[in-house]
Amino acid sequence: MKTEAKKLLVALIFSVCLTSFAKADLAKQINGIIGKSSQAKVRFSIRILKADTGETVYAHDANNAMVPASNMKVIITAAALKYLGPDYKYKTKVGLCGDSLVVIGSGDPLLGDENTDTKYGRKAGWIFEDIAAVLKKNGIANIGDIIVDAGVFDNQRVNPDWPKEQLNFWYACEVCGLNFNDNCVKITAKTVDGKAVIEIEPQTGFLDITNKVVPVQGGKSTVGSYRQPEPNKIVVHGKCRGKAGPFDVAIEQPALFFATLLSENLGRAGIKVNGRVVERPIDPNCGFKPLAEYSTPLADCLERANKNSLGLAAEGMLKTIAANARADKKNGSWAEGRQVISQYLLSLGIDKGEFNIDDGSGLSRENRLSANALTAVLLDVYRGKNWQLYKDCLAEGGVEGTIGRYFKEEKYKGKIFGKTGYIEKVKSFSGVCNTKKGDYIFSILANNANDHSREAINDIAEAIIDEAEKQEQAKNSG
Repeated sequence: MKTEAKKLLVALIFSVCLTSFAKADLAKQINGIIGKSSQAKVRFSIRILKADTGETVYAHDANNAMVPASNMKVIITAAALKYLGPDYKYKTKVGLCGDSLVVIGSGDPLLGDENTDTKYGRKAGWIFEDIAAVLKKNGIANIGDIIVDAGVFDNQRVNPDWPKEQLNFWYACEVCGLNFNDNCVKITAKTVDGKAVIEIEPQTGFLDITNKVVPVQGGKSTVGSYRQPEPNKIVVHGKCRGKAGPFDVAIEQPALFFATLLSENLGRAGIKVNGRVVERPIDPNCGFKPLAEYSTPLADCLERANKNSLGLAAEGMLKTIAANARADKKNGSWAEGRQVISQYLLSLGIDKGEFNIDDGSGLSRENRLSANALTAVLLDVYRGKNWQLYKDCLAEGGVEGTIGRYFKEEKYKGKIFGKTGYIEKVKSFSGVCNTKKGDYIFSILANNANDHSREAINDIAEAIIDEAEKQEQAKNSG
């Protein structure tokens, strides 16, 4: 018995020493990586912890609140799972109020989203064809107005802290209670018979396009767009050699965009629209007669937000959380969403000095998160019943999503799952590493970042796996 006890004691001491050495080796490796970056005045907030125990195995300024860029989506998606639930579905309802065709938005950020439609084998514009078919099936060949109700969200469609010069880009599109096609159109410039021609998809008269593109015989095509003060007046400019694009341009007034497309498509399908397209709340006493309902699972929104970094998905979920916290389930706002998210973080024991919530996508530079806050949220999800669902929505190293092009080596491929982030001078990466020693949750935030910061961040993620493998080899050899 004494011999067995002695063996167990030796094994325990060896295990503790091995763990201590592993921590020291990991710290040495990461300190070396960030040491090179610190010469360029890059600032880091880093925390790495063992997922099964919550033990911190490395930390560097882990409580410092920094600009997180798209790592803000980690917080929002985790909160969406918590407050909306894994079975939540967005439901867009279509019906009649008298002779008016009514569409009631649910805030669905993926209605008409190209990636989502491709996933389910749906062609572009499928919803308009379906609505037309439903009307015909019910013997309806004429309608009055088309009314769109986007009241599930408030009327503040643009966050005031987003860069004004970027509002026509896809990642800064408006956030509405009725969204469609990522609230964007695709613009293509072509040279036809010596003239520059502009094409938009989907085709619609909703936009007023001014063509200032010059056809050229040589050089590269450089075509862009900018807005006019009046809504949805877009100037396309630049030089075109053969073809340029397509590129996404964010539109304004998304609910009316959907309504206009619906009206145009119904006309082509032989259904006459006698009235106007109108955005307003429906009269609760109008005798709404439901005709169709279109749903999107929350899981799809989580995936588009984290795997592909679709900002609209994150912003939509933030405002949905806010709307669901209200008794009337309407007028979801950034302000109320911030309150719910802040309470969530405080409930995890995160100090209020370690975060500031401004938007859901991370585009705002007013956002602040610490690596400690991010890992605490990931650990909370990890310990819950929805971890597999959440992990599946993250980008997978060497396989798919925003880190599909990284971590291609066999020992890293398919073992690193996370959410990247990038805005000017900010790079971030948070997620989980699957290793032979178990799972490690990590968060790496870099501010005043430069061109080499992404490589440094990736090196840190790889170091987690490297050190775990070394520790396992040392254990086996011992």
